[in-house]
Amino acid sequence: MLDSELRKSCVNTIRFLAADAVEKAKSGHPGAPMGMADMAFVLWNQFLRYDPDDPDWKNRDRFVLSAGHASMLLYSLLHLAGYKLSMDELKNFRQWNSLTPGHPEYGLTPGVECTTGPLGSGFSNAAGMALGAKMMGSRFNSSDISLIDSRIFVLCSDGDMQEGIASETASWAGHLGLGNLIALYDSNDITIAGDAGLAMSEDVGKRFEAYGWHVQHCDGHNHDEIADCLEESLSVANKPSLIVAKTVIGKGAPTKEGTAGSHGAPLGPEEIEAAKLASGWNDKPDFHVPDEVREVFAERKKELKLQHQQWEEKLAGWKQSDPEQAKLWDSHWEKKLPDDLLNQLIDSISGEEDATRNLSGKVIQKMAELIPSLVGGSADLEPSNKTLIKNAESIRPSSLDSDSAPDPSFSGRNIHFGIREHAMGGITNGLALFGSWRPFCGTFAVFSDFMRPSIRLAAISKLSSIFVFTHDSYGVGEDGPTHQPVEQLWALRLIPELEVWRPADAVETAAAWNYCLQNSSELSAKPGALFLTRQKTETLEREANFDPTVIAKGGYTVSGGDEDYPDLVLISTGSEGGAVQSAKKVIEQQDVTVRHVSIPCLERFLEQSEEYHWTVLPPSSIVVVVEAGVTGPWMQIADDVIGLDRFGASAPIKVLQHQFGFTAEQLSEELVKILQDNGILAVEEE
Repeated sequence: MLDSELRKSCVNTIRFLAADAVEKAKSGHPGAPMGMADMAFVLWNQFLRYDPDDPDWKNRDRFVLSAGHASMLLYSLLHLAGYKLSMDELKNFRQWNSLTPGHPEYGLTPGVECTTGPLGSGFSNAAGMALGAKMMGSRFNSSDISLIDSRIFVLCSDGDMQEGIASETASWAGHLGLGNLIALYDSNDITIAGDAGLAMSEDVGKRFEAYGWHVQHCDGHNHDEIADCLEESLSVANKPSLIVAKTVIGKGAPTKEGTAGSHGAPLGPEEIEAAKLASGWNDKPDFHVPDEVREVFAERKKELKLQHQQWEEKLAGWKQSDPEQAKLWDSHWEKKLPDDLLNQLIDSISGEEDATRNLSGKVIQKMAELIPSLVGGSADLEPSNKTLIKNAESIRPSSLDSDSAPDPSFSGRNIHFGIREHAMGGITNGLALFGSWRPFCGTFAVFSDFMRPSIRLAAISKLSSIFVFTHDSYGVGEDGPTHQPVEQLWALRLIPELEVWRPADAVETAAAWNYCLQNSSELSAKPGALFLTRQKTETLEREANFDPTVIAKGGYTVSGGDEDYPDLVLISTGSEGGAVQSAKKVIEQQDVTVRHVSIPCLERFLEQSEEYHWTVLPPSSIVVVVEAGVTGPWMQIADDVIGLDRFGASAPIKVLQHQFGFTAEQLSEELVKILQDNGILAVEEE
């Protein structure tokens, strides 16, 4: 047990590393790290299991800093704990190409478990990680051996507690009884605008009790109280835990502690000097780490490395004794796919004409058969999204009056997120971050707006999350404009590093899933989004020598490829493919050469070489896109666009198709006008 002076020295080291880094950068948030330092030190020194030499140890605990603006707290801890984060990197805080950006970034800095900054999102990711651990435990733990018992610790702030995603997540996590999720709430009553009471007055502890959480309160600067709360939380197996820790933001800053002045700006050299003087730190240089503090963290590292070594030995012995289960274990973590996955997925729905949501549902059944790590769910829309994995159990609430483990409620593959799209996105990302799962989630396309921040974070973090969006156009019909996406497709296409697939038929639907899964197998993954129809689509009439692997390029010639320089190139996506190929036949009767091109994934197509673009879209041709959505962005590759630059309406689908001009006859008439305007067809005289 460390004496009080050594503990104080450790905490002051964390505080002033953070304050010095912010001061040097002339940018950042010193107050939160200074206020959270006591909690963080107790957690890292006494409870958190980690190995700085192997940051990806599978059974490590996860530490999530949901209050990502307090990033220097995490960087200070990682440096002291022995991760590959040098003092020079701390001094390079918030600078170009440093490992210490303004908010923690997953995949950049060793030891950072997820990208945080948008408040509440880290909290949601942590819940997904907790579910991932529970699900792995249900599959591989037994009465004889425990291979996965990771605990997920998340440090959050008043701001996190105000965001809706945290409330959605807390409700869901309490419902499932995620006892391995422990949240430390830095309740300092200060936000950027000043006193949190300007906008917040509820009792957060009581709110979480109502969600089904185990709630405790402590002085966030009293190490004994913090440790006691953590001990008790770890003993509660059937409820997630919230520790409400009252703290002082900017702890130790003589004139700025407890004020918004320490929140989002450097303290200033005079304030830091006064803080160091008051703490007995006044004779120390900037970025000082006492030898005795380094020794404390070095000793902790030795203890944890021994724990890790013992776990690896246990794993190796288990693998030798149970090779079949060991093979399943490896398949979860290695993310290998069958070599012939594309063909198997195509064969599973070959020749079928149906709504692409239904085709996708059948593909999901085949993928679930082939890929044990595939799990997913929907925001209470499984029957509509067709995302339910058949012949598989659902994740269901644990028995709140039982502490038995492993808990059979986590052995399923179907996750019921409830009507909580934003949390669903964050939880799905957390499952991806855990490392052993291939997660997907689903809702209506128009509700992708609710989860856009989580999709964006998946793209920034290069996660393997897959987002399934159905009811992708005015084809929703009678539900009307609130449920008919117009701009959502392009809103998602504009997110860098996200691949958006809008398949036209069975072959493209199978290919879309295949390439989304392939992306998730790469070292640097890329999330995918599928836009799927409610209405039946037509099979595209492809050329006889068609090779489905060409779909990997994102766009390809469906028909009319025998003419090198056609007069007209018609591009379709998704459900418009059938009407376009019918319109093509009508236009060809007027001695116009026409090529039909399908672009199910624009992002992939734009990545191809200029030479390939020219073979598909010859520069001398008139290029027209047909897609049931906003038109403007298509002008980067098209001469004209037939789309929908208005909100939808409530009516039967066939009525809407006619009113919006998407019948084959109407498209043909519009295309004739476009060809006349471009001098390809003569204008008929009255």
